[in-house]
Amino acid sequence: MSSIRIQSVTKQLGDRVVLSNVTLDLHAGEIVGVVGPNGAGKTTLFRLIEGALKPDWGTVTRSRETEVGYLAQEPDVRLDRTLHDEVLSAFAPVLELERRLHDVAEQMSHAADAAVTERLMEDYDRLNAHFVAAGGYGFERRVREILGGLGFSAADHALPMTALSGGQKCRAALAKLLMCDATYLLLDEPTNHLDIDAVRWLEKFLAGHHGGAAIISHDRYLLDRVADRIVEVERGGVASYPGAYTEYARTRELRRLTQDRQFEKDKAFIEKEKAFIAKHLAGQRTREAQGRRTRLQRRLADGELTTDRAADRRTLAFEFEAEVQSGRVVIEASGLSKAYGEKRLFSEFSTQALAGQRIGITGPNGAGKSTLLKILLGRLEPDEGGARIDAKATVGYYAQEAPPIEPERTVVGDLLRARPELTEARARSILGGFLFSGEDVFKRLAALSGGEHSRLRLLKLLLSQPNLLVLDEPTNHLDIDSREALEAALEAYPGTILAVSHDRYFLDRVVHELILMRDGRHERRLGGYTEYIEAAEREAQRAARAAPRADRTSANSAGEPGGERRGKRAASSARGGRPSGSRARSRNASQPASRFDKMALEELEAFITQAEERLPTFDGRFADPKIFKQPAELARLRAEYDALRTDLADAEASWFRRAEA
Repeated sequence: MSSIRIQSVTKQLGDRVVLSNVTLDLHAGEIVGVVGPNGAGKTTLFRLIEGALKPDWGTVTRSRETEVGYLAQEPDVRLDRTLHDEVLSAFAPVLELERRLHDVAEQMSHAADAAVTERLMEDYDRLNAHFVAAGGYGFERRVREILGGLGFSAADHALPMTALSGGQKCRAALAKLLMCDATYLLLDEPTNHLDIDAVRWLEKFLAGHHGGAAIISHDRYLLDRVADRIVEVERGGVASYPGAYTEYARTRELRRLTQDRQFEKDKAFIEKEKAFIAKHLAGQRTREAQGRRTRLQRRLADGELTTDRAADRRTLAFEFEAEVQSGRVVIEASGLSKAYGEKRLFSEFSTQALAGQRIGITGPNGAGKSTLLKILLGRLEPDEGGARIDAKATVGYYAQEAPPIEPERTVVGDLLRARPELTEARARSILGGFLFSGEDVFKRLAALSGGEHSRLRLLKLLLSQPNLLVLDEPTNHLDIDSREALEAALEAYPGTILAVSHDRYFLDRVVHELILMRDGRHERRLGGYTEYIEAAEREAQRAARAAPRADRTSANSAGEPGGERRGKRAASSARGGRPSGSRARSRNASQPASRFDKMALEELEAFITQAEERLPTFDGRFADPKIFKQPAELARLRAEYDALRTDLADAEASWFRRAEA
């Protein structure tokens, strides 16, 4: 059964029909990636599902148990709160239960009558059961874990929302949404303000989300990792493709080739029929011609004939050329160091870029990637060390920060100012290859979208014919088709590329080496992003396999004589004489004995008490954002946590078997 059903929906905004006769089912337990050109109607589709917009025709229905949580591109947050309180507000009903629990406890402390005390105890037990069922004793840990995963430090929790940047507010809104118990998530460009570490954390979160989700994203790597299905929104309609992004791209291309072949076949048929009708409509075969005309009109009206060529879809046309060849060593850096105040970005950084090499630079936000590019280009002085660029190198630099514009200048006027040797006709022709067609070339720069500005900047860079491309987040603001066209061009580019990017798909396709920057450190590895992650995961798996052995060694030596006696009293008091937990009760006497069966009862109780005391300490360690930036350390910590929980369950089961004997 569908969680959400969109049936024959049409929506018009102004004089434009954004969605036309759209039908789509979204299911619980399924993650759907939503793709399509900028302005195709993806956000409108989400707002219809959320209920903020009503369809002009058709219906949007949700199953009774489905609760939708929506993350808009622009954050919806309260500015009169701290970051911690704003994210915690997602637990408003649970916080109200906690307040009522405190009130009842306060009343119990002052009650003198036994009957009143008994009634208050019943109220407390009932409220506490609801509080526990709602996750009340774990929400603070969830706040720390989610904020840590999204790159906030513990010190950031007390910051007022007004002190946060736009990107931080977006991350706070995402954290608040992920705290909710919404069964179906609508995420509109959730990775826009996330670095690679935070995106990987989001992937893991979505993998563990038991409801459904739909994600609008240009992040093809994310869609490959989490999507079960891709929904393409284009030209007012939707098309559904099974599988993740790469499979969708292959299937889409096959469909387009099939559509092109059918278009040519149907075009020939239509022209033949029209020729026959024109020739015989007023002759001896008038009745036959009229019948053919009626049948042709009906088939065209019913959509039986293909009248559109898929290849007519506009895409960017990049073509890079390098007029002058550089020397063998294009860039050389030695002993570079840079710090701002107490924050050291990097130190003793040395590297070379040889002619024709393609090097990607990646790492979390604030690691110094853009700063490094500026130092290499001579636009910023290092604290120590030096860098040089080959004298024969002609540099094409695409900065992350867009340069100032003349708002009243037109698109074609801006291009002619950059390349005065072009005629206006030639400039308009070139702009057409960059999706500026018709009257678009006369748009004022002030009226352009972020993607349009990026395309114009890339065009001017292309026309400068550099032999060294230095790119700082070149895929920002570009839709998927534009990104893929840029990547195709860079694959054919004969010069040297140095590119900072958080786009993992781009890094896989374009670069052959990576410079990884993190916490003041750096390393250089051969291969693209996936090769780096696979190597890191192998290291993490080795650490995970070693962690349980180390934990068992420490567990066997845990406990001192005095601690054993305290553990026995604490364990017996806390359980009323027996361990709690469903996993402890699930083991029966017929199951194989564990190593805990060989322990003395006092030793076993001491281990259980110590394990229970250790478990809460993991909350603070998981809340440390540095942990999420170190995949191997995170895997080791999770393995240690899982091993401790498994040992605790086995120990409790062993204690339970003895208690039942």
